[in-house]
Amino acid sequence: MSTTMLKPFLEIVDRSNGMLLRPFGIASLACAILIAAAIASPIETQIYDARTNQWYNYDQTVAFRYFEQHGEVPTEFKRQIVAFRTAEEPGTIIIDGNRHFLYLVLPDFKAIRYGIGVGKEGFGWAGIVRVGRKAEWPRWVPPAEMVARDPNAAKWAGGMPGGPDNPLGARALYLYEGGRDTIYRIHGTTQPWSIGLNISSGCIRLQNDDIIDLYNNVKVGAKVIVLMQGAALYKGV
Repeated sequence: MSTTMLKPFLEIVDRSNGMLLRPFGIASLACAILIAAAIASPIETQIYDARTNQWYNYDQTVAFRYFEQHGEVPTEFKRQIVAFRTAEEPGTIIIDGNRHFLYLVLPDFKAIRYGIGVGKEGFGWAGIVRVGRKAEWPRWVPPAEMVARDPNAAKWAGGMPGGPDNPLGARALYLYEGGRDTIYRIHGTTQPWSIGLNISSGCIRLQNDDIIDLYNNVKVGAKVIVLMQGAALYKGV
């Protein structure tokens, strides 16, 4: 499938305050493109603790423990309006998988920033697509490889109805290129503690409250820019 590669015309700066996050690790030598066979290596997240002046790995154990104790994700991953300079029009979605943020561009150089979890499918693509359709409480059809290895997924091989236990969560945005479904989704989750992580499956997931908010603010046809690995918006770069 052909794709429109990400062009270096974006001027984007996130000037928000709060905990800093940084990516580390080495991405795949080849920049992955939309529907590419090569999958880039996921980049782990670290969180800076001002009390100890140290960076800490934000992994599944830490994330689950934090959510269990506080009933919410860390402040950095909560929905918030941030200063954000870009040449893109309001209503555009920009996904920074390295830093686990999704931005919805607003007027006056601002954006709504959402924390996201990025599944292995979400690391294998970059480029420019569109929101082809939207769905409330979407139906989930597990991929064939998941059906083959997971008995729980196998029972839903024909599709799982939407609902609170559905892995796609409360809403889904289906990403299209040239009128064709790319198979990639922006969706909710039944695991809110996983926001900010590289997770085992799925594309781009948000907390259910956040995906509902995004769903309500995004139109079908909206432009979606997925940054390539190594192009994280870190410290205004």
